Amino acid sequence: MPRHRVRRSALPVSLTAAAVLAVAAAGGAYVVGRAPDRAPAAVASVSSASPSPEVSEEPSVDLDAELAAAVEPLVGEEPGAALSVAVLDTGSGTRAVYGGAEATYETASIVKVDILAALLLRAQDEGRALTADERSRAAAMIEKSDNDSATVLLAAVGGASALDAANERLGLTATTASHAWGLTGTTAADQLTLLEAVFGTEADAVLGEESRAYVRGLMARVQADQQWGVSAAGDAWALKNGWMPRTATGLWNVNSIGRVTADGRTYLVAVLSGGGATRESGIALVESAAKAAVGVLAAR
Repeated sequence: MPRHRVRRSALPVSLTAAAVLAVAAAGGAYVVGRAPDRAPAAVASVSSASPSPEVSEEPSVDLDAELAAAVEPLVGEEPGAALSVAVLDTGSGTRAVYGGAEATYETASIVKVDILAALLLRAQDEGRALTADERSRAAAMIEKSDNDSATVLLAAVGGASALDAANERLGLTATTASHAWGLTGTTAADQLTLLEAVFGTEADAVLGEESRAYVRGLMARVQADQQWGVSAAGDAWALKNGWMPRTATGLWNVNSIGRVTADGRTYLVAVLSGGGATRESGIALVESAAKAAVGVLAAR
């Protein structure tokens, strides 16, 4: 029987790393539309098992293509919607991404995890713990998705330019901060990198273990009406969601990032979407995509 070679992450097995446009919900700000992303087709390669004249063929498994095959039909169920997904099996280091570097989405409230990471980096650099006020606002920002707290804490870290600088340290390469924080542009792959920075266990990680544990704890306690999104793909979740309507069209941007476990394996998942007809349809799309993404890696 042919043996499938699974493409693995180049990272080690353990993880390495406003003036906001107001909306009635706690989700974020204005989003521009875009056409659905398309991932490349599956690629098969032929490799030589030994230097002998008899060559064996080993089909290479393109997990990005498998992920595309799993999620593209979901996009078709929501006309006009766009979707990007990234998933990582933390045990094996195997990952897959749907949507390339050009597939940039506005973050809405998922950027609040990024703002908190930047605040903790600043506190680490200053050799101090968060103040009581910072901790109170951080809890409100993550657990309740409080917009005012996000605006205050973004200013506390030094604004959009300081958030960009923190992201450079965290390894994000395609995220551009905005003073209207919900309009921060990002990719699913970058959000996966942020999740690695938060959920990693490396002793020399940019965020210290105490800081990482603090963020994880808040993400595991989001209030009940926000416990949707990547949580649909498993249990023992810790997450942050973002949602916002487009002012001009009323179409929705719905995003979800976080960690889940399924069948004893732990996954980091980031799902970004835009152009949904309603908030509810956007949530349904994100949840279906998260389940499909975890299913692709679970089959390996």
